[in-house]
Amino acid sequence: MSSHQVQLLFVDLALIVIVARLLGRVAARYGQPAVIGEILGGILLGPTVLGGAVDTLFPAGVRPVLTGLADVGVALFMFTVGLEIETRHLRGRGRLTAGTALGSMLVPFSLGVAMAFYLLRNHPTDRHGAFIVFVGLSVSVTAFPVLARILTDRGLSRTALGGIALATAAVVDVLAWTGLAGVQAAAAGGGDHWRLFLAAPYLLAVVLVVRPLLRRLVGDGTPARPQSPSAVLVVLVGILLSAAATEAMGLHFIFGAFIFGLATPKGVAVQAFHTEITEHVGRISGLLLPVYFMVAGLGVDLRHFGATQAGEMGVILLVAVAGKFGGTYVAARLLRLPGRPACALAALMNTRGLTELVILGVGRQLGLLDGPLYSLMVVMAVVTTMMTGPLLNRIYHRPVEVPEARVVRRREEEKAAS
Repeated sequence: MSSHQVQLLFVDLALIVIVARLLGRVAARYGQPAVIGEILGGILLGPTVLGGAVDTLFPAGVRPVLTGLADVGVALFMFTVGLEIETRHLRGRGRLTAGTALGSMLVPFSLGVAMAFYLLRNHPTDRHGAFIVFVGLSVSVTAFPVLARILTDRGLSRTALGGIALATAAVVDVLAWTGLAGVQAAAAGGGDHWRLFLAAPYLLAVVLVVRPLLRRLVGDGTPARPQSPSAVLVVLVGILLSAAATEAMGLHFIFGAFIFGLATPKGVAVQAFHTEITEHVGRISGLLLPVYFMVAGLGVDLRHFGATQAGEMGVILLVAVAGKFGGTYVAARLLRLPGRPACALAALMNTRGLTELVILGVGRQLGLLDGPLYSLMVVMAVVTTMMTGPLLNRIYHRPVEVPEARVVRRREEEKAAS
């Protein structure tokens, strides 16, 4: 890089961080997740607003470096997604979680598959199968980290509804990332698909070797056995190496970071370490994630938004909202969840946030999404996430008690006996 490009790189980074922080605070002031303001900041700095001036502000020689920094930020973000998914969310709620997750995933996925045939008319591709499945997945995802933050901000994280929502979102996330891995394997092309078979032994190594080693390194969190000062550094290195490993296998690097997050020890015994690693990773990703929003914003161009795009946008929003909300609500009601909590759960599952941007970024890298369709899908991610707060205010302004599954079964048995 030339001296001028290095100067622009530092200026661009400073601009991105300032815009993301300011708009994130504005979004938070209006009851929206900060990620909404940060995504909008990326769009405002992209061609939609700046037009051709974006090439002067973010020249071609600087963009690859920004993309590399953004990739590191996304890898750290995916690690935190895996780290936040805990089995304790699933305890005692297996049937309700499984049924609601299936409804929240299969209904929007099926509608998304049907929508993909409609979108193919204006967005042709030579990989129809991968495109159809990818569109189905893109409207089925739920942003687990954004959902967790919304529940915490509203004091719902320790309620029965909060536990159900977290458990359902965790299952949906795992299903979505697994499906995306299959789509990438099918769409990657080339003659080296044999590398994908390395994924199975790699997963076994993570479960049987890496996870026990991490637990020994972290310790049990008691004063008699203090944590190793190098534990955080080892985990950070592990995130990067795991991301590199899955990328070398022909899978996206986000899967390696996500898997390493799942394998990292969790629970009350290691709460101090959990807090420490979250803070360290949060500081780094807090700087680099806005760079990802910027890179994503550079690909959003709504300058030529017309009647055709408006029609497609309407269909995408209808499928995304109706599929996710309807599928979750119907499944929850069939499993005896009361009406208002079922509505609130459906609204929460409609949150997509940054997770959706990550998936859309993968689709664009694979060539499954062209520029116009990518732009419309990003708008859908922003709109559906912005809907969550107002919907909750209207539906669940006064929380109600959600009976545990065993209580519901006992009431049904007593009713049948009488």
